[in-house]
Amino acid sequence: MPERQTPSPSASAAKFIFVTGGVTSSLGKGIISASLAKLLQARGFRVTIQKFDPYINIDPGTLNPYEHGECYVTDDGAETDLDLGHYERFLNTPTSQANNVTTGRIYDHVIRREREGAFLGKTVQVVPHITDEIKRRMLLLGQNGQFDVVITEIGGCIGDIESLPFVEAVRQLRWELPEYDSLVIHLTLLPYLKAAGELKTKPTQHSVRDLREAGLQPDILVCRSEHPIPMEMRRKIALFCNVKINSVIESLDADSIYSVPLLMRKEGLDERVIKRLKLTGGAQQPDLEAWKDFLGKLKNPTEEVTIALVGKYVELPDAYKSINEAFVHAGAQNECKVTVRSIQSDNITHENIAALLHGCDGVLVAPGFGERGFEGKIVAVKYVREHNIPFFGICLGMQVAVVEYARNVLGLPNANSTEMDALTPNPVVAMMEEQKNVTLKGGTMRLGAYACDLRRGSKAAKAYAKNHISERHRHRYEFNNDYLKQFEESGLQATGTNPETGLVEVIELPTHPWFVAGQFHPELKSTVEQPHPLFVRFVRAAIQHRKG
Repeated sequence: MPERQTPSPSASAAKFIFVTGGVTSSLGKGIISASLAKLLQARGFRVTIQKFDPYINIDPGTLNPYEHGECYVTDDGAETDLDLGHYERFLNTPTSQANNVTTGRIYDHVIRREREGAFLGKTVQVVPHITDEIKRRMLLLGQNGQFDVVITEIGGCIGDIESLPFVEAVRQLRWELPEYDSLVIHLTLLPYLKAAGELKTKPTQHSVRDLREAGLQPDILVCRSEHPIPMEMRRKIALFCNVKINSVIESLDADSIYSVPLLMRKEGLDERVIKRLKLTGGAQQPDLEAWKDFLGKLKNPTEEVTIALVGKYVELPDAYKSINEAFVHAGAQNECKVTVRSIQSDNITHENIAALLHGCDGVLVAPGFGERGFEGKIVAVKYVREHNIPFFGICLGMQVAVVEYARNVLGLPNANSTEMDALTPNPVVAMMEEQKNVTLKGGTMRLGAYACDLRRGSKAAKAYAKNHISERHRHRYEFNNDYLKQFEESGLQATGTNPETGLVEVIELPTHPWFVAGQFHPELKSTVEQPHPLFVRFVRAAIQHRKG
């Protein structure tokens, strides 16, 4: 087997954009990448985005949400970085396993090949073996003929030791690809010193210097700032960072992430990219009418509701990023401002639940793992069920609803999930059969898109306006069908099931204004152009509840 497996760059017809970041993390490389992709897509170009993360985990599937925010799941079952959620929400196109690569996955692949004898007689090194594998994966999506532009976001900051192999791989690709087939966008920060009353460019200069020391010269600088950047300061940045003045792009703090594409359009980011890459065949102007219509509804609501988000990771908003964004989409669809009130499930008791939910027009019980906060979620579900407050449960939220109903309506003592109590006498939620012999934690849950048949006439079927759907999953435990007849006879209906396994996917109470829960994660498929129907109907139910 030949030692080097890097595909020939000339085999690709796609153009490649690499997005790096400096000065500090959390500047919004994902949002800038998604915004640029949206602008190019709006001109008719076929665009995809991929994220290369420098951590050594194979994927974020085993990370605590406090460590890395939510774990985003794709149709093909990949557990990925939350930035892939931004990519899908902006572009309305699905991503896959190929769109998120970590250092861990790169090294795992190279080491496996070494054990198979692919490098016999050779010393396996970061250069060329690791960088070759990084380059191979960077080029992969551009070689299937499906995309005109591939945007690659490099995680972390320039200067981080773990990012060096990725930066080196980009440096090599800049030389190997044809002159106008790649460019580098560097995102930096212009801090504002209140005492001095001015923006400072030195951190940006140092960040670009570090990038150039690694062998990369940025073509475009996107400068995050809290204040407008004076033209004289743009000239200074251009001079000291070796970029053209019209390639110094201002990125002011926005009232919504969905405003960023329009701000980048105003700054001419897409035009600079098109000119630099010599992209041809696109429209003269991007078609952003649908996007502007969405923003118009988002910023000019006629209704307002408050939704309680009951979860165990509420201190970190990114832990429920897709849920929060799904409420933005559904709110705009209903021309309604949705205020999400986060409630830590650890703190919920029978004594304080009424006060905690006072003024809330709906309650969503969030997904999660483990026993912490489980009983508080049960208290919340009992309250909304008995007080006819719209309820929406997701994944564990559905399992909580099942346990609560079993205890308080069916009268099953100590009913529980075997995740919380392995010895419960009434395991109304139990581990899936195929999971019982699984010992590895990473990538071994029920992951990805599965089919679901909805019962005709059910609330779920009416929301979707169809009876056959596909939704994404991430779980090990399921509704125990041994109890199905007992539940249905008492009023709680299983209105969605998997056609192959009989797994219960959706439950609802027909007599309740809106009491619907799903074993899947609907928030993962909500986009600006296609708000998820369950969120849309849930917000509509909350509006009706508010009006009485």
